Amino acid sequence: MKLLVFLTKGFETIEFSVFIDVMGWARTDFGCKIDVVTCSLNRRVVSSFNVPVMVDKTIDEVSADEYDALAIPGGFEEFGFYEEAYHEKLMDLIRRFDAQKKWIATVCVGALAVGKSGVLKGRKATTYHLRGAHKQKVLQDFGAIVVNEPIVVDDNIITSYCPQTSYGVAFLLLEKLTSYHEMCLVKEAMGF
Repeated sequence: MKLLVFLTKGFETIEFSVFIDVMGWARTDFGCKIDVVTCSLNRRVVSSFNVPVMVDKTIDEVSADEYDALAIPGGFEEFGFYEEAYHEKLMDLIRRFDAQKKWIATVCVGALAVGKSGVLKGRKATTYHLRGAHKQKVLQDFGAIVVNEPIVVDDNIITSYCPQTSYGVAFLLLEKLTSYHEMCLVKEAMGF
C-alpha cells in the first residue's frame, strides 16, 4: 500500500508530520505495509515558519495509479500556500484520485485544494472554521456542502477543520487503509 503526501509551499508542519508519524508507527511496530511517499511541485519545499523539506518525488514523477491514497496538509496564505495549492497539476492529480475512488485526506485548508479541483461539488466537507469561518465560505463557493464538524467524511474524501484535527485524520486514514483493529493498536501504542 502506498500513501502520497503532497506538500505545497507554506504547508503546515504539524499537519504534514502526523501522516509520516502515524503510518511510520503502523509500519515499524505493527508490520502494516504502508509506504509513504512525499511529493510537491518542486524537489525542495519550504513550510510555513520556514522549515525546508526535500520531497521524494515531484508531481511530474507520480501517477494516481501507483498510490492507494493522497494526503494534503493545509498551510498559511502568508507563506504562499495558495500559490501551489491551486496549481493545475495538483488539481488534475486530485481529480484522478477521486475518479478512481481512492482515499483523499486533508487537514484544515488542504480541503480548499480539493474544493478548487471541483470534486467536492454537492459533497459534504469542512475546512478551517475559526476567524469568522471565512475559509468555510470559500469552500462553499467551490460548491461543497459545508459541515461545521471537526472531521467530515463523504465517500472517499476526508476533510477536517484545523491543525488540532490532524491526528484524527491520520488515524482515520490508517483505518481506511488497513482496519479498525490495526488503527486502534497504533493509536494506543502512541498514547492516544
